[in-house]
Amino acid sequence: MTKRIIMHIDVNSAYLSWQAVYDLQRGADVDLREIPAVVGGSQEERRGIVLAKSIPAKAFGIQTGEVIWQARQKCPGLVVVPPNYELYMKASNALYSLIKEYSPKVQRFSVDEMFLDYTGMEPFFGQPLEAAHKIKDRIKKELGFTVNIGIGQNKLTAKVAGDLKKPDMVHTLYNDEIPSKMWPLPVEDLFMVGRKTKKKLHDINIKTIGDLANTDIKFLYNRFKSFGNLLWRYANGIEDSPVSGSKLMNIKGIGNSTTIRFDVEDKKTACKVLLSLTESVAMRLRAARACCSVVSVEIRTSQLNSYSHQRKLMTPTCITSDIYVTAAQLFEECWKGEKIRHLGVRVTELSGDDFVQASLFDDRNRQKKEALDSAIDSIRCKYGKNSIMRAVLADGEFSPVSGGVGEDDYAMMSSIL
Repeated sequence: MTKRIIMHIDVNSAYLSWQAVYDLQRGADVDLREIPAVVGGSQEERRGIVLAKSIPAKAFGIQTGEVIWQARQKCPGLVVVPPNYELYMKASNALYSLIKEYSPKVQRFSVDEMFLDYTGMEPFFGQPLEAAHKIKDRIKKELGFTVNIGIGQNKLTAKVAGDLKKPDMVHTLYNDEIPSKMWPLPVEDLFMVGRKTKKKLHDINIKTIGDLANTDIKFLYNRFKSFGNLLWRYANGIEDSPVSGSKLMNIKGIGNSTTIRFDVEDKKTACKVLLSLTESVAMRLRAARACCSVVSVEIRTSQLNSYSHQRKLMTPTCITSDIYVTAAQLFEECWKGEKIRHLGVRVTELSGDDFVQASLFDDRNRQKKEALDSAIDSIRCKYGKNSIMRAVLADGEFSPVSGGVGEDDYAMMSSIL
């Protein structure tokens, strides 16, 4: 049986790298990757979270997920840039297109991570290590950012290999290398071991992946049930899921939310926020070549109480106005009149946009709306999100395309193997 060869491609500091390349292509004289810089929200607008950091910022002890004011305390000269998810989707798509040249089997794991099944491709591109260096160097030369590539005999070991040392590196983790390369790592470096599991394992003196791999599987089952079996298998590098392509990147939904810089007390203002959020969600939905069947709205009050409301659509859609109308209806139905601090719009039950089952109740202007949205997307991608906007948002109170800090659909590890 042919030995599987799987590669894991992971963009180094993806959000920051993509923004840095974008800026440099437009004449910037400073590379964000070479100075203390982070991608994050606005501290003044109450949503200041670090989403990505440069290596110089990491040297100051800045961590992903901490609030901006804490990061500034560690580094007073820190440069903060806002997130740009449309840019990230374009960069991710460019990366995907390049990687697809090396294998018909490529799986998008998240917006900045991809698996490539290299099994049987040696006659075309050389041995795995040689091919990985070619891919890495091509990405750096043609796309302008760096990646780590891990090579293993399954997706798990390829993923662990890619994380061994960064940035701009290629590592192998074949089955015979697991005891020397993977087992000495802290147990929390193993996929599926989070903070709670780490504590439980430390409580029984399992500190490294090797400790876990050499623990009696029956003991782990008695302690963790079936999850214990899974942990033992992963610690021993056992994983056999296929590399399967997906147009929708295996995402379950696309959402956007924003913490508003003041408390909203009226429906008109709330609907302006919802429209701004919907613009962003719908653009990302179309960028993923998807339609949604469920729309939901989340409300968080000034007292930090949260609730949501959702509705299934009669026909899947990616049209901004259709999604907004549903979101506004949901808001009106569920809002209890409290002061609002945070609003979110999310779409789920995604399907490809290449085929949509028509309904007798479909809007006859559907094709015109789709063409209009496509034209607007093109203009914004070329000239920026403020280049074209809804008249109701022209007063500048809210961004024409807002939100984008803290969504879970493009988290770095948002999917499972």
